[in-house]
Amino acid sequence: MQDALPALVLNSEALPRHAMDETPSSQPNPQGAPVSSHTGISDERLMLAFSQGSSEAFTELFSRYKQPIYGFFRRRLTEPTHAEELTQETFLALLRAATRYQPRALFRAYLYAIGFKILRAYRRKAAFRSTFFGHRNSAPDPSRQDATESALWVRRAVEKLDPVDREVLMLREFEQLSYAEIADLLQLPLNTVRSRLFRARTALRNLLEPPAESRTHGALRQITKKGENA
Repeated sequence: MQDALPALVLNSEALPRHAMDETPSSQPNPQGAPVSSHTGISDERLMLAFSQGSSEAFTELFSRYKQPIYGFFRRRLTEPTHAEELTQETFLALLRAATRYQPRALFRAYLYAIGFKILRAYRRKAAFRSTFFGHRNSAPDPSRQDATESALWVRRAVEKLDPVDREVLMLREFEQLSYAEIADLLQLPLNTVRSRLFRARTALRNLLEPPAESRTHGALRQITKKGENA
């Protein structure tokens, strides 16, 4: 993924003018690699600094969250390029909203909420295009062809879950959001999040566990093979 956004911030008009006068203050370590002066500072303090004009704070936030946000989209979309585009769009939305930021919740929940809105908008546009223009056939993606069968098996099982249950499960297991953060993001009661997560885990376990008949046939095949090789 290209790291173009931090450079974009340096020339942005969405921040106070003194942001453009700042020079990122990183110090080299003994091995010569640069070390950010913001290492160890909380996300919330960084976002406040960014909202007040610190482009270096944005660079640190981008470094911390570019891969998690990309993963958020990648697990929900089939095309890696679309996941990259929406990741960039999420950070651009963060940039545009910087001066209005209020630390009412954890920064990561705030950022995922932006990403979730962008994902919903993308899905609405995709549904519209599909309805009026049909599905566009795309060339096979070699990276997806290289995926292991087990990973594809899990993905297909997850796709069979109830949409809300699936989203709760993914936000908890992949994005590692707390129950309260998921409840706030999906606008669900906390107890509903807990019950839906339990239901999703149970359903997924049942989908991934081969039926008894299949297990019996598999065992018989193994016994037959051993008999043939004896």
